[in-house]
Amino acid sequence: MSGGKRAGGYWGAEGAIEEFNRPHGSEATARVLEVRGDEIIIEFSGSFCATCGLYDYFDDIKWEAMDLGLKIEPVDVLEADEDEFERGRYVVRYRIGKSPP
Repeated sequence: MSGGKRAGGYWGAEGAIEEFNRPHGSEATARVLEVRGDEIIIEFSGSFCATCGLYDYFDDIKWEAMDLGLKIEPVDVLEADEDEFERGRYVVRYRIGKSPP
């Protein structure tokens, strides 16, 4: 990803990623790639649970962020790489909104 600042120290996203990775880490992990204005780019990689909906992972991180006062909403999948063994890598763009009341 080019353009925009690196998200290494982004306050709410970092905490949401840690909280997401704690229970999901054996199936999928997430990391912030970049923050650009009102968007955050998050990469998901792993084996992903075959019985869970793939988009449930993208929504789960939204709930983790909300618990930390950051409202994000998945907008679209920018990249999707999968293999025949249910391993994959997905780069998802989220819109950053206002903190919930």
